Amino acid sequence: MYQILRKQQLNPTVTLMEIKAPLVARKAEAGQFIILRVDEQGERIPLTIAGYHREEGWVRIIFQIVGATTAALNEKNEGDSICDFVGPLGCPTKLDGLRRVCIVGGGVGCAIALPVAEALRARGASVTSIIGFRSKDLVILEDAFAAVSDTLHVMTDDGSWGRQGNVCVPLSEMLARGEVFDEIITIGPLVMMKFVVETARPTKIPCTVSMNPIMIDGTGMCGGCRLTLRGEDGAPQTKFACVDGPDFDGYAVDFDEAMMRGGMYRAFERHAYETTCSLFQKEVH
Repeated sequence: MYQILRKQQLNPTVTLMEIKAPLVARKAEAGQFIILRVDEQGERIPLTIAGYHREEGWVRIIFQIVGATTAALNEKNEGDSICDFVGPLGCPTKLDGLRRVCIVGGGVGCAIALPVAEALRARGASVTSIIGFRSKDLVILEDAFAAVSDTLHVMTDDGSWGRQGNVCVPLSEMLARGEVFDEIITIGPLVMMKFVVETARPTKIPCTVSMNPIMIDGTGMCGGCRLTLRGEDGAPQTKFACVDGPDFDGYAVDFDEAMMRGGMYRAFERHAYETTCSLFQKEVH
């Protein structure tokens, strides 16, 4: 069993937990993920590693409460334990040789982008960060990003915090001014990453995307994270986000296909979530 050492509510739908998992913490790197089960009857879900401490032996996860399993996980408190916590899995984000990088995070994807920004800063790279949210009450990790960024842009759709607009606004302005980066790394909702890639495409600056939003079982067996990549010749190539990624060349990703497939089970997921929430409410009463 894996004990929850710390729990913090970052906003109404996003929770941070630090889990005692010394073997995972010993090997974890930015960009990798773990698979957990809340209890023996629970499903397996992948969550990206949002931080770790090798000496103290804990791994940080940050998750959004969107389905039955994340709702059940959120019911756990400090001192409680979860059944399984396996990792690290996936390929670490490639950081060698990067001296000037733009990190673009959206929503809970910022939790995945932060350890990448921290790793880059630890290597002496110059980091420009853009983080975007729908509104002020959903902003997370602003201070943490400020601590590791040379420049930080905070965007909200409604202008209630930072600057109004989406993450592509400051990115477009920087690129129009001729600012050059060794790489743009973007992590967030699929539609956001798609438009970040299209904003960067004319510059041909390498653009890496994290396809963790489409992962399900984390082993490649379910096929849910199947991804089509297209090279310059347009020929399709099939990859799996969990075993071949989760990072990929953003210019090669077929985002339209990924978004279409990602919405196939939305109604089923919503039903499972509502059923789980109803069970919790009955237990409380």
